[in-house]
Amino acid sequence: MKPIPRWAPTIRVQRILALLLLIFQGGITVTGSIVRVTGSGLGCDTWPLCHEGSLVPVAGAAPWIHQAVEFGNRLLTFVLVAAALAVFLAVLAAKRRKEIKVHAFIQGIGIIIQAVIGGISVLVDLHWYAVALHFLPSMLLVWLAALLYVRIGEPDDGVQVRKFPDWIRNVAIIGAVALTVVLVTGTMTTGAGPHSGDANIGMEGRLDVDIDWIAHIHGYSMYVYLFFTLIVVAGVFIMKAPKSTQKLSIMLVLFIIIQGAIGIMQYRMGVPRWTVPVHIGMSSVVVAFTSIFWAQGWVREGGEAVETGSTAGDNKRAVLAVNDNA
Repeated sequence: MKPIPRWAPTIRVQRILALLLLIFQGGITVTGSIVRVTGSGLGCDTWPLCHEGSLVPVAGAAPWIHQAVEFGNRLLTFVLVAAALAVFLAVLAAKRRKEIKVHAFIQGIGIIIQAVIGGISVLVDLHWYAVALHFLPSMLLVWLAALLYVRIGEPDDGVQVRKFPDWIRNVAIIGAVALTVVLVTGTMTTGAGPHSGDANIGMEGRLDVDIDWIAHIHGYSMYVYLFFTLIVVAGVFIMKAPKSTQKLSIMLVLFIIIQGAIGIMQYRMGVPRWTVPVHIGMSSVVVAFTSIFWAQGWVREGGEAVETGSTAGDNKRAVLAVNDNA
């Protein structure tokens, strides 16, 4: 009987797993926003249990729909953990370079930390600052998941090549800072807005600032981010960057404009519930594409590790193929 070979995942398999992780990282922010706009944040009123003495929802402890929405969102954390674990095991099996292993490990640790922060936000009755601190790390994890997706596709034995001159990368850094301001002011706008996260809380524990003022600050910061992004995109075309990078830059600008239009519509319509998940979802899209675009500045090209991404992984895969045919 032939021995069962150990798994030797290809670059394609690794990238599919990384893409699923990226989608799930963005998706859980959307389900989290659904928890908020449906007033289900305290459908499970404690953590890590759903209710005192029960890990799962209890009939009559809260409206069933609120329990279902909140508990369902909690269960998605396990999907994220499974996706992160699959990516980590895949890059270990493929014997990828340290950079990729570290990124994959950070995803797993980040998800666990996020679950704890989410639990804390429940324990403090969804105070705006706790909810903000729950959302912002999610955006960081989306950024890092997008970066991991790009780096996994680069052979470990490739040569690092700079695609952008320093001035473009410097402007891109300023743009990244502006994006951070957009996200922070966005959480503040939400914290001062009408959707507290639980139907019984009302405005208790909300950010006590003028909603009109903070919404305008948020909007102006988006314009600043778009301005610096346009400078970077112009530089990409002027310096004749690869066509794929040029197309990516156009897509990024398009997504920023769409996100801005959604935000303006929200403001003028009085922030109807259905617009919040759409706005949150587009936030993940913008962050992900900004990260992917940023990653194009330095890439690994060439190399001979075309199967698994690492020389050791390719050798391992070749040995397993020989054993299978023996």
